[in-house]
Amino acid sequence: MVANRNLTGDPEAFGLPSEQELALQIARHFPELSAPRNTAYKPLVAPLGSFPTTKAPLAAAAPEPSFVKSRSGLPYVGQVPLEKIRADFPILSEQVDGRQLIWLDNAATTQRPQQVIERITRYYEHENSNVHRGAHTLAARSTDAYESAREKVARFIGAQGKDNIVFVRGTTEGLNLVAHSYVRPLLQPGDEIILTQLEHHANIVPWQIIAEETGALLRVAPVDETGQIILSEYARLFNRKTRFASVTHVSNALGTVTPVHEMIGIAHARGVRICIDGAQSVSHMPVNVTALDADFFVFSGHKVFGPTGIGVVYGKADVLEMARPYQGGGNMIADVTFERTQYQKAPAKFEAGTGSIADAVGLGAAIDYVSAIGMDNIARYEHALLEYATRELGRVSGIWLIGTARHKASVLSFVMEGHTLEEVGRHLANAGIAVRAGHHCAQPILRHFGLEGTVRPSLAFYNTVEEIDCLIRTLRSLAR
Repeated sequence: MVANRNLTGDPEAFGLPSEQELALQIARHFPELSAPRNTAYKPLVAPLGSFPTTKAPLAAAAPEPSFVKSRSGLPYVGQVPLEKIRADFPILSEQVDGRQLIWLDNAATTQRPQQVIERITRYYEHENSNVHRGAHTLAARSTDAYESAREKVARFIGAQGKDNIVFVRGTTEGLNLVAHSYVRPLLQPGDEIILTQLEHHANIVPWQIIAEETGALLRVAPVDETGQIILSEYARLFNRKTRFASVTHVSNALGTVTPVHEMIGIAHARGVRICIDGAQSVSHMPVNVTALDADFFVFSGHKVFGPTGIGVVYGKADVLEMARPYQGGGNMIADVTFERTQYQKAPAKFEAGTGSIADAVGLGAAIDYVSAIGMDNIARYEHALLEYATRELGRVSGIWLIGTARHKASVLSFVMEGHTLEEVGRHLANAGIAVRAGHHCAQPILRHFGLEGTVRPSLAFYNTVEEIDCLIRTLRSLAR
């Protein structure tokens, strides 16, 4: 595979496959992409501003979730009783206007276990210092804690090593870093960047900015009526002008789990680098960036039970070496004169100034927490809960589920006939149930389905069947 990503002219001149060879490669490795172009696609619901007249198709009816129960009647997640997990999250005991809080807004932010809260407190009580270069004990403690967190992140996502991990403020800053540091220097007028209809605004706007600055163009892969990427259409977008692709792993608006392994393979078959937005995947399923062969992978700490204000950019060593610094200042420099600056190697060259040290340490504690339970165990439990909730929501009069892909995670997005999003959200809030109601910073995909927004309950491994039942009862009381 040719490493040079700044390709112009005939792809064969650079050792890349011709259009005919690419078609053969795709047919051999991804036979499902040989389906004819879908020219007769119709949106799932009626045009913008109207209400759907037919229900969205549901996944196959799920049986009652089968969990091994503890003495309290709550199930286990792996080997850990759910009541033990829930006891670790102090906010789950919160009362809201006299009602027990039911937190179903996990796609916006997850809650923090006591272990994360205590770890951050301990950092400020015993380790607080700026990192690196300090000639005193607290600097050494702080540096050790910070770099230990980097190592934990690397292991958690299957990175080659800790030098592939850059700390940023969150997924949004991470995507901006990739766009401005790596992709923008490659672009010339007419070059193309591939996205999908499922993207969060954070994976749209940075690409629009650099496209406007360079004369590049954005091309968008469509979805089918369930909200899943049409892989054959995605593959057809690649051509000799394609310079980069950036796609979501899990849709924050629909919960669709995209076929990123195949999407990465298709991009690499054309010599194109690709970034995966993992904000909505890392807390719900195991991720191994090396096995995926992702060039970049980004996520936020607060989506995976860690603090706000901390996030991660994973990059392969060669792309981090090629990328230019995103910001300038202290910590990222090796030497400075008024004539020139020499930069540190990655990851330091992307971490200008004082970072969110305590929050990085807290992220490390969050990774310790979920790793002890096991991401496979979390994924199995959440999948059973999602199937149960999907079936029960489909039985509520007037509910239309939006996004019914076969492979989903966490999200239950719906509209309710005869009621605005605000009415539904307020009715649930009055019962202590926290959900998101709006466009979820994903307006293009919702408008594709003829909507300006949805009500979005979203699940985590501390949620229960009983909480889903309360959600259903509350919605039925509104439907009457």
